Amino acid sequence: MEMKTEREILPVGSVVLLKGGTKKIMIIGLLALDAEKQDKVYDYMGVVYPEGFLGKGSACMFNQDGIEKVYFRGYDNEENEEFRKVVRQVYDAAE
Repeated sequence: MEMKTEREILPVGSVVLLKGGTKKIMIIGLLALDAEKQDKVYDYMGVVYPEGFLGKGSACMFNQDGIEKVYFRGYDNEENEEFRKVVRQVYDAAE
C-alpha cells in the first residue's frame, strides 16, 4: 500500500483528474482490492464523472500519487473522519 498517513485521504464523492487523464473521476470507495490480483490494494476506486457507474469494467482503481488535481472534495463530517481513522490504521499496519 502506497498511501502514507500524513497524506490527505479524500472522502467518497470527491472529483479528481488523474495524471495523464482527460475525464474527471469521482471517488466511490477507499482501499480498493484488485479482483484479478488479490494481493494488490489501491487507495481509491472511482468512476468517470458525470456518467458514473456504467456496468462491469467501468470502475477504475488508482493511488493518491496518481491524482493530478482535486476539483471537488466530497462530503465530510464526524462519521467520515472516524472512517478515515480506520483507513489510516490499515495503512499504518501495512507499512
